[in-house]
Amino acid sequence: MKRLVIYVHGKGGNAQESTHYQPLFAESDVIGFDYKSQNPWEAKSEFPCFYDLHSKGYDSVILIANSIGAFLSMNTLAEKKISQAMFISPIVNMEKLITDMMMWSNVTEDELKSKKEISTEIGETLSWEYLHYVRKHPIEWNIPTCILYGEKDNLTSEDTISEFADRIGATLTVMKDGEHWFHTDAQMKFLDNWISNSLNQG
Repeated sequence: MKRLVIYVHGKGGNAQESTHYQPLFAESDVIGFDYKSQNPWEAKSEFPCFYDLHSKGYDSVILIANSIGAFLSMNTLAEKKISQAMFISPIVNMEKLITDMMMWSNVTEDELKSKKEISTEIGETLSWEYLHYVRKHPIEWNIPTCILYGEKDNLTSEDTISEFADRIGATLTVMKDGEHWFHTDAQMKFLDNWISNSLNQG
């Protein structure tokens, strides 16, 4: 049985991160996806094209996606033949994240609507088009999914991730003291164990 693993990085990441996962999937081909899309409507063509091009000839495809990469994947690959998804610190409620950022930056909805885009001190640009889009396109995701979440994730609350996991029937694993970005030795060891355990469940 030929299996492909597609890795989708988060913000500031790159396809090279996929090499970390190769030893965990010794019998599979592992590839990283260096996407250019900055938002879900750009990803609508880029993500499915990448999937279609690379999944030919495989019996099954596993998707590993990080943060915003998971959000874009859920927006664009829900209809694809993916046997299992593994999401690391996924953004699961973009509307809430945008409105939280507006609150942190003291930006009202009327302001954003009239200015269209507002740069913030946290380095993110708020976009009215983005907020409007995610309200009109809620996530529909029925692929068997395991989610890894850090207890100290500063972008998504535990309530938000739990609600989402319940809604899509995903298995949720919470790392005590884990962060949004899994990068320390202890966090990566936890992540690797989680991958192995999730594979056994899948």
